Amino acid sequence: MKNKIASMLLAGAVSLMAMQAAAAEKVTLQLKWVTQAQFAGYYVAKDKGFYEEEGLDVEIKPGGPDIAPPQVLAGGGADVIVDWMPSALATREKGVPLVNIAQPFKSSGMMLTCLKETGITKPDDFKGKTLGVWFFGNEYPFLSWMSTLGIKTDGSPDGVTVLKQGFNVDPLLQKQAACISTMTYNEYWQVIDAGIKPEELVTFKYEDEGVATLEDGLYVLEDSLKDAAFKEKMVKFVRASMKGWKYAEENPDEAADIVLENDASGAQTEQHQKRMMGEVAKLTAGSNGALDKADYDRTVKTLLGGGSDPVITKEPEGAYTMDITDAALK
Repeated sequence: MKNKIASMLLAGAVSLMAMQAAAAEKVTLQLKWVTQAQFAGYYVAKDKGFYEEEGLDVEIKPGGPDIAPPQVLAGGGADVIVDWMPSALATREKGVPLVNIAQPFKSSGMMLTCLKETGITKPDDFKGKTLGVWFFGNEYPFLSWMSTLGIKTDGSPDGVTVLKQGFNVDPLLQKQAACISTMTYNEYWQVIDAGIKPEELVTFKYEDEGVATLEDGLYVLEDSLKDAAFKEKMVKFVRASMKGWKYAEENPDEAADIVLENDASGAQTEQHQKRMMGEVAKLTAGSNGALDKADYDRTVKTLLGGGSDPVITKEPEGAYTMDITDAALK
């Protein structure tokens, strides 16, 4: 009799768990890049049960050099994406109505890293050189900066030759480019780990050059926000995600370990991810997830101020909403 009761209780518990799992709202998040500490907050939120506490079943889809998150979103492959604002605003102007619902990253980590031996000491020295640039939406901050400087990107003698940069830093190591795009938390350290000393490099941080634009925001399609149930789901998602981000800031080593556990490729190393998490924490510091209007205005001004070839041609309308974070951060 006892065994029968125990079996019934176990079956009931399993049934309840199944019902809870079935009732969980599914959310698919498309990342901007591969699994790494740049996205630690989302992996932490899932690992620590923060999404589950909100009744969410979140799938995190890694990105890569040939994956454009806005295309995935427009094609129905995700509910929400991580993207940089220049890409999102340019995409919006082209007809895909992306809307920023939260902004976990407060500061920009983008840089151009150059070999000192090329003689580059200031931006004007870029002329006549080959520069490595990421594409699939990542090129917009660079193009805006060059346009602001009045430097053409057509390979002319007074312009620069743009080399489409892939997943690695080989163009700099093999001296195919004088400079390459790097992030403070990732590629710069790949260059250092490859044996090039910091004193052999010259770096130009977009923040220092006054052309920094917002990175790593959360975006959805405008039409989706007309659905009250979807909006509520995003409120839960943002609340849990920001809980994950703040936990990652406070526990960087643990966060890096969680990222490594989720890296199916096995390409990441513990040293690199822990160092990356320490640098990423500097960029998320100061953000509670809500978009700062001043940061938004600065980004728009930079993208509009690109001379004859700006990234966007008019002031965006409806490109962000505070509704989600207003509700999530109560």
